[in-house]
Amino acid sequence: MSAACAVSRKAQPPPPPRPLGERDPPAKAMRRGLRWGHQEEQEQLPWAGEGAGGEPEAERAASPSDERRRRRQPQEPRALAAAAAAATATAAGAEEEERLEREHFRRIINAFRYYGTNMHERVNRTERQFKSLPANQQSLLPQFLPHLDDIRKCIDHNQEILQTIVNDCVHMFENKEYGEDGRGNITPASTFDMDKLKSTLKQFVRDWSEEGKPERDSCYQPIINEIIKNFPKERWDFSKVNILVPGAGLGRLAWEIAKLGYACQGNEWSLFMLFSSNFVLNRCSEINSCKLYPWIHQFSNNRRCADQIRPIYFPDVDPHSLPSGSNFSMTAGDFQEIYSECSPLLYHFENLGNELSIELSYEDIKSVILQYGFHIEVEKESVLSTYTVNELSMMKYYYECVLFVVRKPE
Repeated sequence: MSAACAVSRKAQPPPPPRPLGERDPPAKAMRRGLRWGHQEEQEQLPWAGEGAGGEPEAERAASPSDERRRRRQPQEPRALAAAAAAATATAAGAEEEERLEREHFRRIINAFRYYGTNMHERVNRTERQFKSLPANQQSLLPQFLPHLDDIRKCIDHNQEILQTIVNDCVHMFENKEYGEDGRGNITPASTFDMDKLKSTLKQFVRDWSEEGKPERDSCYQPIINEIIKNFPKERWDFSKVNILVPGAGLGRLAWEIAKLGYACQGNEWSLFMLFSSNFVLNRCSEINSCKLYPWIHQFSNNRRCADQIRPIYFPDVDPHSLPSGSNFSMTAGDFQEIYSECSPLLYHFENLGNELSIELSYEDIKSVILQYGFHIEVEKESVLSTYTVNELSMMKYYYECVLFVVRKPE
């Protein structure tokens, strides 16, 4: 739930982007990042039969060491067997990782498709409980059942949007396809996945609706201001300043930075977010052309029934309106010289027994940052902000965030 960015002036600039047409999607090239980051290293290892310089043995001039090499030949089958075993283990590990990725991909698609069933079961349960009341008590609330019917219509509309989102997921990554068309059998999704999906619907409010502007102003704008302060246009060619936005969510902060002219890439590991950002960035072009009902999951703390079923419209800007030649992309995966963040400390996996989660205080995080050689340039505590807040709700959470900017000396 944080907003952060990392800036590097030393990174090699990416290849010049193809000029964007009027309707070209701004984040067309979405890539699936490597989970462990070792594949490139393996590809750089010399081929079998090559020396450290990469020259084939047969092409090297004979030398005294050749005789020693021939005397060692009886041991080579054993070495080759060990290398083959290691290669087999590596391949098996890669296959297992690929299988787990496909399984995860399909699980998230299933959650998108199961949303309607899950929510209709919730409404049906409420209806059964209401009808269990005595008739005279039911008559005191004549609008209760019609309101549930209104919620059902909102559920169906949300499901249509979610299905549209997953329809485009198969070809979402330019370097990976999972062979899932979003039309297989639907199975019950976990409570955790459904909670993540409902939270993702509220991300559309935060990132791409007019209603979310106050929240973006309080959380994103301080980071943008720090970028502009450190890299003003009078002294910098924005296109040569590479900015990474980790935990990019639905991509609005990264998009705003790219709109200023910086080379910006959003990084996000959650497929819930990646599916949704792919849709809004690459498939939505008309302002406020889409509609969602993100508050229907909230059955408590509503002042009026109408507050629960009110829609939000998105996107509040045209995601395709980046300047021609903008360098903007989104990448998937599990950062440089300047790092800026504005966030509270909410650990998503804190109470999940099967997930690794180490909850650090800000004091601990600050200590680690300093030990890595960063210098703190800006530090502001108690920066008040919200996160996917329902402005009409009777209950709201406010977070006292920390805004900090750190720099690693050259």
